[in-house]
Amino acid sequence: MAIEPPSWMRLDPEATNFWHTLGYRRLDSGNASVVIEWEAGDEYSFPDPTGDLIVHGGLVTALLDTAMGGACASSLGDGERFLTADLRAEFFRPARPGRLRAEGRVVHRTRSIAYCAADLTDPEGRLVASSRCTQIVRSGEL
Repeated sequence: MAIEPPSWMRLDPEATNFWHTLGYRRLDSGNASVVIEWEAGDEYSFPDPTGDLIVHGGLVTALLDTAMGGACASSLGDGERFLTADLRAEFFRPARPGRLRAEGRVVHRTRSIAYCAADLTDPEGRLVASSRCTQIVRSGEL
């Protein structure tokens, strides 16, 4: 069961955004962590030489980035904002259409930087991809 959407979506719940477009579901959110699931459809995939479908790596990376961003957002204090400065992804096996689960967390946080990580698993719980990012944290304007 999905929990409430991120706070920025509550400002205009009908607005077009990638959460609505892709159908992300936030399952859990805590202090410096978040869990998101996505039902990756065939339309987000391409066939490999055997005809099996593989979810596009950019969409896998977007899900990992979203999980890390959610984790970072849950660690912010009043008036703080963040912006991704660096993003890396490693792919261990093809992501197939179906339910994909991203678990993001803040690994280390200073006053101005948050180092985040996320893992993506398939419906069988196998690790598909991992990601790390560096977030710049600022008070007020970015």
